Amino acid sequence: MRNSDFMRYWFSATLNGFGSYISALALPLCSVLLLHATPAQMGVLGACQAIPFALLALPAGVLLDRNRKLPVLLASKAVLAVTLASIPAAWWLGVLSIHWMYAVSFVIGACSVLGGGAEQIFLTNLIGRDRLTDAQSKFAATDSASRLLAPGVAGVLIQWLTAPFAVLLNAFGFVISILLLRNLKANDPKPPPSNKHPLRDIHDGLLFIWGQPLLRTLAWGAGVWHMLFYGFTALNVLFCTRELGMTAGMLGAAQMVGGIGVLLSSLMLKPLNARFGPGVTMLIGIGLTAFAFAAMPVVPANLFGSPNASAVAAGGLSLFMDCGVMLFFMPYMTLRQKVTPDEYLGRMVSTMRFLTVATAPLGALAAGYIGEHFSIRTGMACVAAGGILLTISMAMSSSMRGSQPAVAPAAT
Repeated sequence: MRNSDFMRYWFSATLNGFGSYISALALPLCSVLLLHATPAQMGVLGACQAIPFALLALPAGVLLDRNRKLPVLLASKAVLAVTLASIPAAWWLGVLSIHWMYAVSFVIGACSVLGGGAEQIFLTNLIGRDRLTDAQSKFAATDSASRLLAPGVAGVLIQWLTAPFAVLLNAFGFVISILLLRNLKANDPKPPPSNKHPLRDIHDGLLFIWGQPLLRTLAWGAGVWHMLFYGFTALNVLFCTRELGMTAGMLGAAQMVGGIGVLLSSLMLKPLNARFGPGVTMLIGIGLTAFAFAAMPVVPANLFGSPNASAVAAGGLSLFMDCGVMLFFMPYMTLRQKVTPDEYLGRMVSTMRFLTVATAPLGALAAGYIGEHFSIRTGMACVAAGGILLTISMAMSSSMRGSQPAVAPAAT
């Protein structure tokens, strides 16, 4: 808290998080309400955001290990601001289409690969590994406030301005974030030049992860989870609007309850880590998300004879979902950073993101296909079955109960 650079970084992250929650509701609603997207098209939309992880994550790791992180971070935010601003511009000009949304999703995913990886490493350099858990709990606390407020603001903005123009708020947030971060004097040294071929660096990054049992377990577990989560996300807005009959305002209000889940996770994270360790904390998070996966498709359109009761039930399940996501990913990211030497951080982050998110398009496409050819509830039920199996499988892994610092393999 005495680190002024961290405070500016924290404010920037809070601002971007608030805007991202607005876009998380506004972007799919652009496709569902304005462009009348089918379940299959929503599956493709989700896949487009994940495909860059398969295409770019491995070379991004080499790029990050060979360059300063802050310029990459700022450039990704600039591209995101322009890309998001293109949505209301295209809508105003009458050229917005589902294919435009596909392109926007792809660019957002590409910026997440580069900028998100740079952000994780930059934070480690900014505060050090020993303070990562404390910093993550602070991020979770402010994220919970954003999660509480942003969906409600998004619902009002979408009904008042329409979904495309609600996205502008997120674009402006990225511009302000660039102004906040551009003059940081944090530890961000330029790595020494490397004479190795980039493919050799990629090979060494994969070899490092393969040689560490904990990272191997995290890779396959997070990979399956991302596949299920993207499948759930591809169908969730369709389910809420078409199966439960929720308006944009109702959907925003229901998702606000998820902010309580994020707040609960920020309060539970440190005590759970201290008592059970990060591995068990992650298992609790996976179990909570699996519960939300399983319960959502059984919510009827008129629970107790009232559509409002169905909306309340959907909101309650978003609490479990958001709490579980945070309890899963906060210790997940901390464990990855703690067991990785500095010279492998860029490749580790990007390689893990490649291994874990490259499967996500399969989940989104499969869920969209099932939703299109059978029903939306059937597609979500398949996601639920996968979540339950993943929870059981991860609970049986001994690597989740502890970790030891990794030793980097000899450079080749």
